Amino acid sequence: MSVLSTHDTGPVRTVVLDRPEALNAIDTALREALITALTAANGDETVRAVVITGAGEKGFCSGQDLGETVRYTIDDVAGWLRNNHRMYQAVRDLDKPAVAAFNGVAAGAGFQIGLCCDLRVGFPEMRIGQPEIKAGLASIVGSQLMTQYLGYGHNVELSMLGDLIDGQRAYALGLLTRLVPRADVLPTAMELAAKLAALPQTAMRLTKQRFRALTQPGFDAALSAAIAAQKIAYESGEPQAAMTRFLAARSGAKS
Repeated sequence: MSVLSTHDTGPVRTVVLDRPEALNAIDTALREALITALTAANGDETVRAVVITGAGEKGFCSGQDLGETVRYTIDDVAGWLRNNHRMYQAVRDLDKPAVAAFNGVAAGAGFQIGLCCDLRVGFPEMRIGQPEIKAGLASIVGSQLMTQYLGYGHNVELSMLGDLIDGQRAYALGLLTRLVPRADVLPTAMELAAKLAALPQTAMRLTKQRFRALTQPGFDAALSAAIAAQKIAYESGEPQAAMTRFLAARSGAKS
């Protein structure tokens, strides 16, 4: 079963995370499919802008698939985080402008995919944020990405409390580029992407490369810090315990 789909509207390619039954949570299959899709878009001369969104009506991406990560051991941590780094880097490496269309909750890894895009469109009632600490994981990569948009105090609040905020507050803080009614999220993202696609490509590519160069050292340093921190976290047993409780509560809610 496909976990991702793409379609073109003129020069704009829409990439759809397609695990709606799991709120488009990132597992190994979706991560690799997203990397492949973005690499293909970057190499396709007919594509001049990319929109990333999620299937279904509830979630853009709810984060890491805890059903997968709960089974990880300390020996799995470095490989897992390097692969996630490849996914975020695939978004960052796009020489074409990328717009995130937040059609629903964007948490953890999903939030971070959006932060790697150039523009983000959301709606007032959506939930967005960095809840990794509640899963027993240190907030390292997400907090680093938020430094590009937030002051220190708000970053600490979102990273350490782990609470999701609504779209209205996210827009006020600068995490969202556009705030529109829910039904207008994808059309607005497509409109922005088309506007970006119409601009001179070489100037766009060079501008994006400069922004990437400015932020790459901190992004790479965050990976090294995250590997060291999450190994300690997994050694403590806190992530496994927190994820097990969450999965049990979700299973009970479904039954």
